[in-house]
Amino acid sequence: MVPLFRLEKPLSTVWWTVTRSTVERRMWDGFFATRDTPARMDPNEPVTVDTVLAPVDGSEESATAVEYAVAVADRYDASVHALFVLGRGVIQGMNAGTVDEDAIAADTQDFFDDVSLIADEANVPLVTSVDDGFSQTRKTRHPGNVVLDTADAVDADFIVLPREPTDTASAEVLEQVAEYVLSYASQPVLSV
Repeated sequence: MVPLFRLEKPLSTVWWTVTRSTVERRMWDGFFATRDTPARMDPNEPVTVDTVLAPVDGSEESATAVEYAVAVADRYDASVHALFVLGRGVIQGMNAGTVDEDAIAADTQDFFDDVSLIADEANVPLVTSVDDGFSQTRKTRHPGNVVLDTADAVDADFIVLPREPTDTASAEVLEQVAEYVLSYASQPVLSV
């Protein structure tokens, strides 16, 4: 298995390795570590995860992130909180009356129905919510802050979100904020 990301803590580095069926935690002494560093587990530091936050935006990438979130939750007997973050265009369209709110609600519910099937297959409890990713009146309201604020509000122990695409022109709402969340989250973050 190849580590997908690194969470740095003072005096230690934690690598999480995730596949669809397993999650492993490896810890190395020292602040920086490389993939060549041999792993030494610290049996005195148990890992507990009660809530996994999975921010979604309806994209295929966010559906993949949900699959990983369910795998993490299944491994730690936790629940998944799927947060659907509405994009700037949707919010502006709803405010202007040019976007059909019922169609957005139906699309969001269809996505949550698919997410529910994934969670049900693994017998993982699922909670869903929807939030605006942008505000025309608050400059500090953007998808990154929405994800971090929700993580704190639901007391999430772990965050799984889509990573930034290589083609920024096709970036969805959450793919643009992966680096922000990775930089500022107080929880471990898996970007897939």
